[in-house]
Amino acid sequence: MLPPLALVLGGAASGKSAYAETLVRGASGSRVYLATAEAYDDEMRAKISRHQDMRAADGWTTIEAPLDAASALSAAAPDQVVLLDCATLWLSNHMLAGDDLAVATAALMKALAACAAPVVIVSNEVGLSVVPDNALARRFQQAQGTLNQRLAAEAGLVVLVTAGLPLPLKGTLSSAPRGTLT
Repeated sequence: MLPPLALVLGGAASGKSAYAETLVRGASGSRVYLATAEAYDDEMRAKISRHQDMRAADGWTTIEAPLDAASALSAAAPDQVVLLDCATLWLSNHMLAGDDLAVATAALMKALAACAAPVVIVSNEVGLSVVPDNALARRFQQAQGTLNQRLAAEAGLVVLVTAGLPLPLKGTLSSAPRGTLT
């Protein structure tokens, strides 16, 4: 059984999204995928299309929420399980739009606290790399670290995924699928 909020962290191509999807598949309820990616080039359009097709074939309902994840979370029903993938793209979308990050983050946190469905959030762990060499990248790294800390503080389960292997940081993986580390 999933807690009301679970956070799955990892680096790029670490297996975090696949692991989060496995957590959601193991929970009862219809699966809702809150997608935050935006396509700015052909490669990303193809990747998004491929992922949409795979999820549709697997019974997911996809909601595109590159900026307004809070509204999508507010609409979730108790008989659903929500996967927000990912908080990193959601944050970068807000940064690139010039939005007030404090306001956007407060709205997200409020929606998560009030969400009727369990939510699994995927986010990149950006604190393990070097300090970026430019102001925008440093601002992003700081904002992502702060967002991850806020999400982790509220989550009942926090898992770090590296090389496809889950490591629990908070909570237990008792509800995790067989074959994963506990």
